[in-house]
Amino acid sequence: MNNCIGIINLDENEQRTTELTRRRPLASLPIAGRYRVVDFVLSNMTNSGIEAIGIFTKNKSRSLMDHLTNGRPWDIHRKKDGLKVFNFGDIDPVHDDVHNFLENIDYFDHSKKEYTLICSSYMICNINYNELIKYHIAQGNDVTTVYKNVKHVEDNFIDCQVLNLDDNGRITGVGENVGLKNSANINMEMYIMKTDLFIDMIYECIRGGRYKKIKNYINGNIDKLKVGGYEFKGYLACINSTKEYFDFNMDLLKKEVREDLFNPERSIYTKTKDTPPSLFREGAEVNNSLVANGCILSGTVRNSILARGAVVEAGAIVEDCILLQDSVVKSGAVLKNIIVDKNNVIKSNEKLSASRNYPLVIEKSIKWDDKHYKNLLAYLEGANKE
Repeated sequence: MNNCIGIINLDENEQRTTELTRRRPLASLPIAGRYRVVDFVLSNMTNSGIEAIGIFTKNKSRSLMDHLTNGRPWDIHRKKDGLKVFNFGDIDPVHDDVHNFLENIDYFDHSKKEYTLICSSYMICNINYNELIKYHIAQGNDVTTVYKNVKHVEDNFIDCQVLNLDDNGRITGVGENVGLKNSANINMEMYIMKTDLFIDMIYECIRGGRYKKIKNYINGNIDKLKVGGYEFKGYLACINSTKEYFDFNMDLLKKEVREDLFNPERSIYTKTKDTPPSLFREGAEVNNSLVANGCILSGTVRNSILARGAVVEAGAIVEDCILLQDSVVKSGAVLKNIIVDKNNVIKSNEKLSASRNYPLVIEKSIKWDDKHYKNLLAYLEGANKE
């Protein structure tokens, strides 16, 4: 697919992940202990032979830029093509991505690539885009979008777009998952089309003034364009809420999910860090957990994800939790269904517990203790009584 531009369009709505994305874009959220959300789509593109990749990001992107470096971990650090990053500036891409594409139209004009693949970052999967483009050409579509038929969408993939298709695989309508059906064709927000068509779409959106987002233009013109659907059958997660983020990390504790996502034939790459192996001290008890390098474990860890540099002291119990980089759980503390963001310290003998459906987030740079937790519980109990 070296005749294709890969565009990672970071237009995700972060309203339901605010506790985790207040100081970072969703694309740079840590997952699986050592990876970031953006690693999956970026690796999928490079594994498919795409050598020209542009990331259109929003503000507060320092952590993302630090993670991407020059693209070396994904073998896209080169003079020709390679990785390019474009900021949206003051325009929120949730509502308008067309103007930023227009401001960088030269990138597409000068690329001389026949096809353009546009993806979001928050759809997590391991996919071979070569199969997608073969299907697209064979079907003679103007646009082909990827979807997955997902069961049990009553509580998952909420607010995601749902595709209606005819017997020939052509998209006839686009709706939204509101959790009322048992299954749905979830739009994975991956679109392949000719670059000339993509450029025409940008100009048409600007001239007409009706559409401010490319995907809305496609959805609104399915009667004029031949828009087909390509079915993906592998594992799929969508990180569009704190609960989905938590559930996806817990899914990674299942062997079949890890084998699907981290397929050795299509590796997922990330920025490496020179940290030592994790230290399991005498008396540590660790069961069914993913532990990144650089951790120091002396307490009990069950069914949890621990990022680089996490510390669990003796006597502490961590169960069904996510500990992000350099977080510390002091002796005697007990955590269940908690997400502890980077650099936080849970003090000795603190007891923090939450529901699996509503995991509690200890936000980055927030000092947390029993008093804060008790005040929060009192507030929630009062709200329920009202």
